[in-house]
Amino acid sequence: MPELNHSDAPLPFPILIGDIGGTNARFSIIADANSEQQHFPVVQTANFATIDDAIKLTLEKSSVKPRAAILAMAGPVQGDEIPLTNCDWVIRPKTMIANLGMDDVLVINDFEAQALAIAEIADEHRETIGEASEDVTASRAVLGPGTGLGVAGLIHTQHQWIPVPGEGGHIDIGPRSERDLQIWPHLEPIEGRISAEQIICGRGLQHLYHAICTADGIEPTLKEPADITTHALAGTNPQAEETLTLFVTYIGRLAGDIAMIFMARGGVYLSGGISQKILPALQKPEFRAAFEDKAPHTEMMKTIPTHVVTHPLAALSGLANYARKPERFGLATDGRRWRR
Repeated sequence: MPELNHSDAPLPFPILIGDIGGTNARFSIIADANSEQQHFPVVQTANFATIDDAIKLTLEKSSVKPRAAILAMAGPVQGDEIPLTNCDWVIRPKTMIANLGMDDVLVINDFEAQALAIAEIADEHRETIGEASEDVTASRAVLGPGTGLGVAGLIHTQHQWIPVPGEGGHIDIGPRSERDLQIWPHLEPIEGRISAEQIICGRGLQHLYHAICTADGIEPTLKEPADITTHALAGTNPQAEETLTLFVTYIGRLAGDIAMIFMARGGVYLSGGISQKILPALQKPEFRAAFEDKAPHTEMMKTIPTHVVTHPLAALSGLANYARKPERFGLATDGRRWRR
């Protein structure tokens, strides 16, 4: 095992752990390497001007004062001021150290945390779609629609799991079928293109539903993503049903692309609340059919399993895995760790 340098040294306990999304922020504290996580109520990001305000209120509910923090946030990590992609918060680690009394702050991408979670996920916390893989150390990938669309890889090498973050949710996505070609003109491009996140996330579900209604010449009546999925799963609205069918088809296409990029023979994992809520739709044939439809590699794709992560706090679990056993993971900390 290589000797740890200063930037790779374990963070000091107690450690505050945070999963910061565009809508919700979830926090917990680990007192030491052998302690269970102490979880706190979910924070609505819109209710606080800054992440520091949210952390201060959260810590009022705990008798444990953290010396360090590991924060997973939705967006790329760069510089001393780190804006989230889908909310107004900006993470300023130096300010946290000065104002919150911490000695050490590590900030990573939220889907790196999801990748850390799937490194050691139990069968009880995943629902397998397709054949399970027997290669427990093969590369894996994780993606998940939520407020946005996150993607990450997980590579196993030199006895370590190495998460590979990125912004895969913003890759181009295009029409393939005749029905796609009818719908696509009614999707609004951003700077001339349609990215995967524009249709594979919560608001993307709405975009897709409205485009289908427009293509069919009818007035949309469903206002929220939850309304669309509820009617789709109940079979009470034809446009909602088609929306969800196409939604899981497009997830399948993207998941298959990601599987080929990472050669993820260890499986592709779908994370987040939306994936859990639409599990019955994902278990229908369309998702796997789209995932496997990657000629000339269709036969290979049939051997790659897909899973829905059902752990309610997967990202926090992944961060806890790292906090307790950092030597098991090749997590890059350069430029993303701040110390007093």
